[in-house]
Amino acid sequence: MRISIFICFILSISGVSLERYNIFDIWTNLFRPPQNENEGFIPDYNPKNGQEYDFIVVGAGSAGCVVANRLSEVPQWKVLLLESGGNENYFSDIPIFAPFLSITPMNWGYTSEPEQKACRDLRGHVCYLPRGKVLGGSSVLNFLIYQRGHPDDYNDWVRMGNDGWSYEEVLPYFKKSENIKIQELKNSTYHGLGGYLDIDHAPYSSSLNTAFREAGEELGYEWNDPNGEKLIGFSKPQATMRNGKRCSSSKAFLEPIRFRRNLKVSKHSTVTRIIIDPFTNIAKGVEFIKNNKRRKVYARREVILSAGSIGSAQLLMLSGVGPKEHLRELGINNLVNLPVGYNLQDHVTFSGNAFIVNASGLCINDITAASPSSAAAYMMGDGPLTIPGGAAGLAFTQTEFARDLAPGRPDIELVMGAGSLAGDLLGIIRSMLGITDNWYREVYGSLPLEDRQRSFSLNPILIRPRSVGRVTLRSSNFSDQPKIHPNYFEHPDDLQAMKEGVRFAQRVINTNGFQRFGTRLHSAPFPNCEGFLFNSDEYWECAIMQTSITLDHQVGTCKMGPKSDPTAVVSPRLLVHGMQRLRVVDASVIPRIPASHTHAPVVMIAEKASDLIKEDWEGSI
Repeated sequence: MRISIFICFILSISGVSLERYNIFDIWTNLFRPPQNENEGFIPDYNPKNGQEYDFIVVGAGSAGCVVANRLSEVPQWKVLLLESGGNENYFSDIPIFAPFLSITPMNWGYTSEPEQKACRDLRGHVCYLPRGKVLGGSSVLNFLIYQRGHPDDYNDWVRMGNDGWSYEEVLPYFKKSENIKIQELKNSTYHGLGGYLDIDHAPYSSSLNTAFREAGEELGYEWNDPNGEKLIGFSKPQATMRNGKRCSSSKAFLEPIRFRRNLKVSKHSTVTRIIIDPFTNIAKGVEFIKNNKRRKVYARREVILSAGSIGSAQLLMLSGVGPKEHLRELGINNLVNLPVGYNLQDHVTFSGNAFIVNASGLCINDITAASPSSAAAYMMGDGPLTIPGGAAGLAFTQTEFARDLAPGRPDIELVMGAGSLAGDLLGIIRSMLGITDNWYREVYGSLPLEDRQRSFSLNPILIRPRSVGRVTLRSSNFSDQPKIHPNYFEHPDDLQAMKEGVRFAQRVINTNGFQRFGTRLHSAPFPNCEGFLFNSDEYWECAIMQTSITLDHQVGTCKMGPKSDPTAVVSPRLLVHGMQRLRVVDASVIPRIPASHTHAPVVMIAEKASDLIKEDWEGSI
């Protein structure tokens, strides 16, 4: 019954009369994309077999939408953008419901191989790794947070041999795409005006936000701009948001140019391999499947992979570009021996804890979200539904395990959620995380319903991981998802730093700002950790390994580096080493993961890559 009410509430936001629909019709309408040009509908193009284009961009995600936009600014260039998924829908626009999107067809549905030190108590003992399969890619599934990291994260890239990627050199590209809507930041030298991508605060705040700010000040932290001069501090999240709704890469970079004649967007088009001349190593085009038909299209200038850290690595290896021994084991002819799939890095977060307050109206749960007042507020661009993924506050700190970092560079981020796993009565967050109903009952089953609804979260995130994983092929068939080994907590300092993140959260709730609401940590032990004294170091090490999950920030599998770097796959101009007319433009090229939510850096990379491509081909325009 509750599910039906929830569905009807969401549909009512779209202005649909419920009397005309049975429950099947309700679901169908809920997930339907825009249907006409006035709604921002992006027409679907149907490429013919053998057609030629100047550039073929594979993947309409955070990077691909940007690249397609910028290259099609040159009217003489014909650009084809291929995307496996379809359009966004009204539901995906609602910021607070970001967790739900991971259990829809807009997610590729990747899972890791069983991990030794993470996701131990999750369904199947594997980590869920959501990746966007939709126009806009993972910018449709993510929690909307726009955060760039520390300037030295990019200076490190230069120290690794990647000239042109210092913070001073990439800041103009961050600003180029940005349209900052936050009034007090419009004159900041760190922000841009007039770009395609709107950046704003959620219009909604509660007393929980005030307590968070007061807690930071009591602990000696500044309330600051996390994309400004200093990263360490407390802040309200900046989000890819427009009038209280999600502003994905598709909405930002594709919809405004959907009538540009030299840009063609082909949806539901899954690329299965790159067509490479085996004698010259020139990328000629791609092979893809659409409407159950296999087709080939060709690029006069370049093929550009923007399929993400998993997809781009998989496509390269299936096409013969990758580790020689691994490809030969699978019967794939190796054209160029490169370390594709190595250097996988990710941000991992510890989820599951719930902090309970003694007052109503502070926290958000599914009943609050489904209230008529929340629906009405959202229709006006306000209210709790505008909270980006439920994230109400950010804090950055440096632990003692960041001994290799200069002062001011954090290794732990704290995200305050307006609600918690305890209040997940519908099971949506559990489904996203892979948490079992049995685990939920053991930890939160004895907690009164009122307390579950009056709970929020403070989740520590390891933003400077030392552990490195790898992506390998499962077979030579594209339909077989690759093997993903994140290797979370392989480096011993990572687990210790995360434990310090838990202690940091405890210090936050013990401040006067939170204690005026009687804030307390729910103390039921996690399953398989009952043998340890609750709140001991040993207990938290056990608990962290049970339910830590990805923050969906996989990077690095096509590492950027000079030709002299044996671990590099692409050059600082993002061209694949040993290949011609093949470039990678997405999170996979990142050589060292920044202390950021990775959507912002990926958009920056795409902006800079577009200029590099224009420079390389300007003589032939």
